[in-house]
Amino acid sequence: MIVVMIITFFALLILSVPVGHVLIMASGAAVLSSDFLPLNLIAQQMFAPTQSFPMLALPFFILAGSLMMSGELGRYLIEFAKLLVQRYRGGLASVTVLGSATVGGVAGSAVADATAMGSILIPWQKREGYPAGFVAANNAATSMIAVLIPPSIPMILYSLVSGVSISALFLAGVLPGLLVTAAFILVCNLSARLRGFPYHRAPFDWVRFWPLLWKALPALALPVLILVLLRFGIATPTEVSVLATLYSLFMGLVVYRDLDLRKIIQATLAAGISTGIVMLVIMGSAAVAWLVTYAQIPQAFTAWCLETLQEPWLIILLLNLIMLLVGMFIDLPAAILLLGPIFVPLAQQIGLDPLQLGIMMVLNLSIGLYTPPAGTTLFISSTIAKVPVLGVVRELVPFYLAALLILALFSYVPALTLRFT
Repeated sequence: MIVVMIITFFALLILSVPVGHVLIMASGAAVLSSDFLPLNLIAQQMFAPTQSFPMLALPFFILAGSLMMSGELGRYLIEFAKLLVQRYRGGLASVTVLGSATVGGVAGSAVADATAMGSILIPWQKREGYPAGFVAANNAATSMIAVLIPPSIPMILYSLVSGVSISALFLAGVLPGLLVTAAFILVCNLSARLRGFPYHRAPFDWVRFWPLLWKALPALALPVLILVLLRFGIATPTEVSVLATLYSLFMGLVVYRDLDLRKIIQATLAAGISTGIVMLVIMGSAAVAWLVTYAQIPQAFTAWCLETLQEPWLIILLLNLIMLLVGMFIDLPAAILLLGPIFVPLAQQIGLDPLQLGIMMVLNLSIGLYTPPAGTTLFISSTIAKVPVLGVVRELVPFYLAALLILALFSYVPALTLRFT
């Protein structure tokens, strides 16, 4: 049964069938190949996760980001980032990194971040004299920051399969998000110094700083407000997501006054489509996860690791290698939903906190977003920059090294995750 599911899964992936449909068809094929499981079991397992109250946070956070980015706010954030860092070595490239940290805190989607930032900044950076391959690599890699700084859609999905609090995951995601931001700015700075990239030598413009800060402040405040509400137990994650949506509406209608009925409808439709795609993956993953659990694969995997590897640090290394490999082929949401039920029991056996595992998983699988052969943000960025994918991959090497170093820190230093939650 499981063998049929695995063969069907990879065969459909090779045929470029959308991953949500792949999961449903693979689980259906597994049930049909058995003599004792009814097919309606698949429908029951698919329906179960949609009844989770915390899952309501998913569409509302997506809608909040969609509303916030429908007006001029994205432009204000990018202009503010430009003003802060463009006069330093590698500053023109660092705008993308800082922009991802600010826009990501609003949108919570790496793909949306790579598309929005890349379409604006890549042509500008190329005109300023930066190599097309480097700016595409920079845009592809920095999009991972969007899934670390809250609100984060992958963290909500990990909460669904692990039982870890969404609030704790959001709080734990701040530090890795800031460290990745700092590391990638350092990569941009060192690359600029070694390769002679241009930069603006003009002094800091305080005249422009205060108006831009005022315009960007409502968006910069949104992640902070989310964390404060969650940290002090003022509201649940679902309630916070609704408040974030109302906040975005208020800012667009009253403060910026750049939202109208047409933009609200467009943002709502876009959020609905994004939610539908994610929910299809969730429903398909739930069916696959039930079959995997029914076949006792998590127990078998845990027993094998404990008997063969024994040492916790070796098991953590194996988990990271598996996640890196899976992230190269499967989208981030689906990978979290598939690996979570298998890895969480093992983590508990070796004393690895599920919260730490969640941060490891999001960090690890987000590297797959810009890793071939199926890196989503890699292909988006190379298309915008009009350069071959292999040329972008060569430029990604220092970004891979920086991201893997931070992944190692959060894998083997529990205090980085647990001390601040």
